[in-house]
Amino acid sequence: MRARWIRAALVGLTTLALVGLSGCGGDSPDTSATSTAETTASPSPTSAKVTGTVTVFAAASLTESFEKIGKEFEAANPGSKVTFNFAGSSALATQINQGAPADVFASAAPANMKTVTDEGNADGTPTTFVKNQLVIAVPKNNPAGVTGLSDLTKPDVKVALCAEQVPCGAAAQKALSEANVKITPVTLEQDVKSALSKVKLGEVDAALVYRTDVKSAASDVDGVEFPESADAINDYPIVVLKDAPNKAGGQAFIDYVLSRKGESALTQAGFQAP
Repeated sequence: MRARWIRAALVGLTTLALVGLSGCGGDSPDTSATSTAETTASPSPTSAKVTGTVTVFAAASLTESFEKIGKEFEAANPGSKVTFNFAGSSALATQINQGAPADVFASAAPANMKTVTDEGNADGTPTTFVKNQLVIAVPKNNPAGVTGLSDLTKPDVKVALCAEQVPCGAAAQKALSEANVKITPVTLEQDVKSALSKVKLGEVDAALVYRTDVKSAASDVDGVEFPESADAINDYPIVVLKDAPNKAGGQAFIDYVLSRKGESALTQAGFQAP
């Protein structure tokens, strides 16, 4: 009887010890749950903002709109800096193919973009993000009385055109051919902003430039629409470059250009949807 009582007491003590151990073991899941929660709360790499310098080579006609987009992009991505090289698309394509470091190329025409893609210097397929159309830029109040392309053939009307290898020049030649009009310009410029500046400075009576350029210089020039411009609308493609120093930043910039905010900035500047 005494032996049976001792055995029962030992079983009870063993049971109490097991319960105590079980209670101690229960602390481990709580600690593990806390650790898991802390890990989940940590930011993932995919949510990190873009940092560093993003170098964008862009057609001169994109100057005002891309500068605005660049500032908005920097504000949305603290620690980032967008630098631009604005020039004629043909000159930019040559620079890229010769090894100039850049993350993004935005051309004013597919032909100039093709010279980059043909050399294997684009990363992926270019995306057309806007279109642009020509107008005749004239000084305020249009002193020469220009109303259409035919007026540009008058001997006393001085005209500036872009060089034919530049997108605005190629578009101008196409429009003039459609209208069966031949113009002898007093100057051929290497980008559209240079052609526009000739009008602003009063050095010429007219220049064939984009609607966006006239809109950006509305305090200095007027725009004369002409129907033949509908036959020479330029598509603007954009792409990340193969050897981009900041490829992630370049893609993020393009994504911003294609976003609603980017589209809004471009539309306000006078560009057309692709």
